[in-house]
Amino acid sequence: MDFGTFLVQCLNSVQYGLLLFLVASGLTLIFGIMGVINLAHGSFYMVGAYMAFALAPLFGDQFILMLLAGVVLTALFGYVLEWAFFSYLYQRDHLQQVLMTYGLILVFEELRSILVGNDVHGVPVPPWLSGSFALGDLMSYPWYRLFASAACIVLAIGLYYVVNRTRLGMMIRAGASNRDMVRGLGIDIRRLYRIVFAAGVALAALAGMIAAPMSSVYPNMGASVLIICFVVVVIGGIGSITGALVASLLVGFVDTFGKVFFAELSGIGVYVLMAIILIWRPEGLMGRKT
Repeated sequence: MDFGTFLVQCLNSVQYGLLLFLVASGLTLIFGIMGVINLAHGSFYMVGAYMAFALAPLFGDQFILMLLAGVVLTALFGYVLEWAFFSYLYQRDHLQQVLMTYGLILVFEELRSILVGNDVHGVPVPPWLSGSFALGDLMSYPWYRLFASAACIVLAIGLYYVVNRTRLGMMIRAGASNRDMVRGLGIDIRRLYRIVFAAGVALAALAGMIAAPMSSVYPNMGASVLIICFVVVVIGGIGSITGALVASLLVGFVDTFGKVFFAELSGIGVYVLMAIILIWRPEGLMGRKT
């Protein structure tokens, strides 16, 4: 492998890992704070991708505005969904949570089939992000993929700041550590749950919207993302945003370079990584020991 190809694969690894982080960060917060195993989280990624497909003709070249509109709509959707459905899962055991959220996946898929059909769709890259820039004499890299990585980095920094430097973040971290203590301090835990859930839905949907121009929009596209994101959460440590970021990048590199060097075995690379890390640190890279 020459240096140009290596550099392209590194950029692809970072871009893939950062997109995984957007989805996994919401998943780890929802499970770490609310204690809900949400199998439907990958469906929010799919909702974002289909929202990009639906909104792209309306916004035209205003891609940033489209993303902002999608974030607002999916955050509102997440807030209502927590109130209408997930608020009834907190006192249920994990098996019931798994069964009920799996049922929600089926509902999302059926609604998707009714509303947009089962065809594969594409979302155009905005004209101002089309094309690529040169990496040496022979290689180039798409501007849109670079934009996707940059947007995810900005969001990761913003999320880190909110979680670690704001009063809301203090409540989120306290809720992840000790939910009973948060209730005892008089914090409206239900409202906190809804804010966290809405943020998690919006982040997953935003990842789907950003990914849509790079890949097709197709039925059940959230399933594979969900599995990988659970791997990310386990590797990083439940409830840890920093752990989710580190784990996402690790998974991105292992998956991308695994497909380059060991194409036949690339599907098991991230699971081997997870097994090794769990043997070394059963609580995950940055999880808390119990």
